[in-house]
Amino acid sequence: MTSVDMSPHSPRMRVCILGSTGSIGCSTLDVLSRHRDRYEVFALSAQRRIDELLAQCLAWTPRFAVLPDAASAQTLQAKLRDAGSATAVLVGAQALCEMASHPEVDAVMAAIVGAAGLAPCLAAARAGKRLMLANKEALVVGGALFMSAVREGGAQLLPIDSEHSAIFQCLPEDRRRWAARIDHIILTASGGPFRTRDVNTLSSVTPDQACAHPNWVMGRKISVDSATMMNKALEVIEARWLFDLTPEQIKVVIHPQSIVHSMVVCRDNSVLAQLGTPDMRVPISYGLSFPERMVSGAGLLDFPSLAALSFEPPDMQRYPGLPLAWETLRGPEGSTAVLNAANEIAVAAFLAGAIGFDQIHQVNVDTLESVLPQPDESASIEGLIALDTRARRAASLTVERIAR
Repeated sequence: MTSVDMSPHSPRMRVCILGSTGSIGCSTLDVLSRHRDRYEVFALSAQRRIDELLAQCLAWTPRFAVLPDAASAQTLQAKLRDAGSATAVLVGAQALCEMASHPEVDAVMAAIVGAAGLAPCLAAARAGKRLMLANKEALVVGGALFMSAVREGGAQLLPIDSEHSAIFQCLPEDRRRWAARIDHIILTASGGPFRTRDVNTLSSVTPDQACAHPNWVMGRKISVDSATMMNKALEVIEARWLFDLTPEQIKVVIHPQSIVHSMVVCRDNSVLAQLGTPDMRVPISYGLSFPERMVSGAGLLDFPSLAALSFEPPDMQRYPGLPLAWETLRGPEGSTAVLNAANEIAVAAFLAGAIGFDQIHQVNVDTLESVLPQPDESASIEGLIALDTRARRAASLTVERIAR
């Protein structure tokens, strides 16, 4: 609710956290709290958790905070003023882009869930920021457009998903050497909470059951995606763009312990893996400190106490959404954006009790069959937004049709 101003640049790295009240945002602040001499928080944003954002602003005194609507922004601004805080509250999607591309921001943690994160991620990329990408959808929806913005803006793109960070950590710092190193990559997946549950009972799964991940603490949407393994489908799509791979070079394996975070199979058949406790503070700290490493707060692996590390192929009957990753990557450009939009609508409907857990896949498949991307839609953010809107509309109609 105030205009962006300028002041002399700080010697500490200034960080903008988009989605600061979510699990990734909170973990980022936890890592930063261990290195206040090296980092400062320039801007924070949230969707609806005003009290949590207020507490973060009082603890970190960012220059700016961003909320999606004027009413919530006015509420937060009043509370900050009463507390004697000088943090200024901005409103709306444009403000997110302004923060992500602000001249004084050095690094952006992109932790907004869903397609809403695409525009600020593009803004950060075009402005040449250190862009720590925890938002899968920027690549799932944006694909070639997003990677083009990274190249043209000279941004430093650092993956934060544990799997993609693991792959990144196994590769040379010089990206030009990646193609000569990689035969293929293996993304690991925990299998979620229903890995051993009778497939015939999945129709009775409740939202709370789907959100009870055995290894990771995550938000409700991504927890449901983990239970269906749609999160892994999105990660396959993301990996294709991050590492410039063909769909055939990306494989998935179930690893219930979540200790091996992913692997690179080299051309000589050597396998490089990154291991660690299932704690997102590790990839976050690496993204912040790259190419160096620093204390993350994560626990140390105790190898003698590890009973076993097991691996198994994914059951496509249990996880029917996983093959959609390769199907959409081979389909018309924009198909991955349709899949993402449909899945967001389907998961929201499931969490609201409108459809069953087993019907999420039906919404996704029906939407892919009914929405055909146009050739020019993936060439601009406006075209991608239009495609996203069409897909959401089609998915919503399917939800209405099958709602119980």
